[in-house]
Amino acid sequence: MKNTLIVFLALLIFQNLKAPAYSQNKPSGRSVAFEQPNTKMEFWLTSPETNVLFQRQTVNLIFGRQDNSNPTIFVDTTQTFQTIDGFGNCLTGGSATLLNRMEAGNRSAILKELFATDGNNIGISYLRVSIGASDLSEKVFSYNDLPEGETDTEMARFTLDAEKADLIPVLKEILTINPNLKIMGSPWSAPVWMKTNNNSKGGSLKPEYFDAYAKYFVKYIQGMKAEGIIIDAITIQNEPLHPGNNPSMYMTAEDQALFIKRSLGPAFANANITTKIIVYDHNADRPDYPLAIFKDPEAAKYVDGSAFHLYGGTIDALTPVHNAFPDKNLYFTEQWVGAPGNLAGDLAWHVRTLIIGATRNWCRNVLEWNLAADAQSDPHTIGGCDKCLGTITINGNVVTRNPAYYILAHASKFVRPGSVRIDSNSTVSLPNVAFKTPDGKKVLIVQNNSGAKKEFNIGFNGKSVSATLEKGAVGTYIW
Repeated sequence: MKNTLIVFLALLIFQNLKAPAYSQNKPSGRSVAFEQPNTKMEFWLTSPETNVLFQRQTVNLIFGRQDNSNPTIFVDTTQTFQTIDGFGNCLTGGSATLLNRMEAGNRSAILKELFATDGNNIGISYLRVSIGASDLSEKVFSYNDLPEGETDTEMARFTLDAEKADLIPVLKEILTINPNLKIMGSPWSAPVWMKTNNNSKGGSLKPEYFDAYAKYFVKYIQGMKAEGIIIDAITIQNEPLHPGNNPSMYMTAEDQALFIKRSLGPAFANANITTKIIVYDHNADRPDYPLAIFKDPEAAKYVDGSAFHLYGGTIDALTPVHNAFPDKNLYFTEQWVGAPGNLAGDLAWHVRTLIIGATRNWCRNVLEWNLAADAQSDPHTIGGCDKCLGTITINGNVVTRNPAYYILAHASKFVRPGSVRIDSNSTVSLPNVAFKTPDGKKVLIVQNNSGAKKEFNIGFNGKSVSATLEKGAVGTYIW
């Protein structure tokens, strides 16, 4: 009897080992066999069609084996591309002014929402600031403005005092929330006494002031560091082929290369400055501009990479730049949303073209234009942009969240600096991009570009999960 019981128990164990494991979590009308262990997925959604604005969804998305004919987005961590520096905005002088005029408690709350990552905060991780005034400052200024006819080649009268009212205090407050924030500086113009037309608008940098302007950059980086603000990178000139803004300055690729190799690169080296030097900072229709500088070895040795905007050209023009010089990094540093904004159209285009498109074309960051403006698209200089919609609109202490807020949130909160882009198959109807974060999570951003509700699968490591997006919607999936 004892031997019979042992045999019976052995047979029972053997049968249990052979039996497949089935999940209790089955979609309605569909039997699904899951691999073990089951991996749950976090899902955040913005859907203009159903009025959902960057909300975490409560649907139970679990990887398993799906039996359907829907298209599948396969995510592959074995194929890696560029490292990500961050997603964010240009903190214009006007943005800083509006923020600094808020009551302290209100300002603290919105800055936490923008720059922290916990809860529903969106975790902006990269800012671009203007070196001197941009066209979205209240007035034109540089850090070395002199009476007509005077010069200061040694930068004895260089001062950051103009930034101590608004920009520097706001940056310091942001850095208490996110000490690892990356900051890029970009000038809209050199001081007017260095220019061919002695004017803030247009003109070019005189060659005899190349060394003086290099010292200007050195003083800027050292001065900001003294305030506790580290400038990670600089571009040499915002939109160097657009001299019609106020302020602005025209600079050819030939002059930019000469300035770098003769003056700026050696000045940085002599001052032990490690801030990255990034060239071009203009539209994707002229990739020949940075390529010309990269082909000059004396200039290229000082250059980290090139930066692009997309007011002209197409985003896929950036990959040939990477392919030609794979050791040079790519950055996407500015794109505006025009006032009054259109959430459905702006969300779809910016996510598809920039959050997805720029990163799939090797960009290490994606920056929307101005962080904040008021309801009249102020402040701006005379002749500056009067229709630039901020990521937020600030009216006193009242904040309105605009399309760029939701555009950025889908990437900035989850794709933290140090994340690496990984492979995923993208289609016209379901453009997407995938990343692996420093803590090992996978992030997939998908935009439904089909014009109708779309069902699809997300495949990873031989398992998949079914997902649905309304037309025009954006989903971020994290596991």
